[in-house]
Amino acid sequence: MAILSLPRPFIAFSDSHHYVAGLRLLSSSHPESFMTEEANHNLDTLIDLTADVVSAYVSNNPVPVGDLPALIGQVHAALKGTAGGVSAAEPEALKPAVPIKKSVMADYIVCLEDGKKFKSLKRHLSTHYGLTPDEYRAKWGLAAEYPMVAPNYAAARSTLAKTMGLGRKPKESETPAPAKRARKQVAA
Repeated sequence: MAILSLPRPFIAFSDSHHYVAGLRLLSSSHPESFMTEEANHNLDTLIDLTADVVSAYVSNNPVPVGDLPALIGQVHAALKGTAGGVSAAEPEALKPAVPIKKSVMADYIVCLEDGKKFKSLKRHLSTHYGLTPDEYRAKWGLAAEYPMVAPNYAAARSTLAKTMGLGRKPKESETPAPAKRARKQVAA
């Protein structure tokens, strides 16, 4: 059975009288070692990272010799905690810039991304956030009929379009075309 010792700090002095700290792992090279190759590689990487961090810190900050083992232990524990498979903070639930119920007003609509007021939201979403209206609705959990345009603006545009006659088929003329006049007959 192989004996694995914990990382041991070593200290060396450089020419500029700074302390250089590192870690060495003393392990048996017996094939019946209980550590897998991957675990051994991860431990070696962790030790190398610890040595790099501690040596960088010690080269720029004065550290008493007696505090080096504690520093190495703290750095090693911190790196081990981050390498333990703990992922970065999970994204929290989206929080809109304004409450969804207050985002649609008569004269404007408020963007849930940044809280800015617009008459029409579609262009702002595509240029600043790269979102289509459907993607925006899905991201914020909005109904399919959630408007992308302020209600009063939509009504004004609708009225304007109706007065211009847009959306209607051309009318049949009510007055018949004038009849062609026949030529007068000349007496012969």
